[in-house]
Amino acid sequence: MYLRSAFAICATVSAISLAARPAVAADRYIHVQVTETRGENVNVNLPLSVAEKVLPTLDKGPLHQGHVTVPNNSFQGIDLRATIEALRTSPDSKIVQVKDGKQDISVEKSKDNLIVHVRDSRTGEHKRGENVDIIVPLSVADALLSGTRKDELDVVAALHALEQASDSFLVTVESATEHVRVWVDTHSEPQ
Repeated sequence: MYLRSAFAICATVSAISLAARPAVAADRYIHVQVTETRGENVNVNLPLSVAEKVLPTLDKGPLHQGHVTVPNNSFQGIDLRATIEALRTSPDSKIVQVKDGKQDISVEKSKDNLIVHVRDSRTGEHKRGENVDIIVPLSVADALLSGTRKDELDVVAALHALEQASDSFLVTVESATEHVRVWVDTHSEPQ
């Protein structure tokens, strides 16, 4: 339900912004594509420059003025800013690997990116989980954490950093019932 609300907001922002201003050819786009086996599909192709301008105008739930407020206990005493800084200065390597019979999880730093892989390791009829791949440029993580409040994420700053990053898939989620992809590139339509 949360995912559908987020996509509904993205679709609304996309429609309003595209009607207000045609995209410039040099714009970079964030694409969100959700395909469900039940036939429900969502495609959002939003110029990052438009999202940067529209997000500060939204005030809904934890989203306000281009920032997202994160509940105080979500970070559970972890200083994310210090963690990202430590990762930036560390050599490329696998940082964490966890195998627990249900999932295989790995976190690594590679070429100024933080990469997370989660695989459902169950077999047979018990395999119902999702496979998740997340790639976050450290520059985007820095921007996301650049706000002055520790309980806020600066989404507009992260979008601005994405404009400077290379084309890439940011998130891929695959399960038995849906396929979700989020990526950034210079194409106005999915390629």
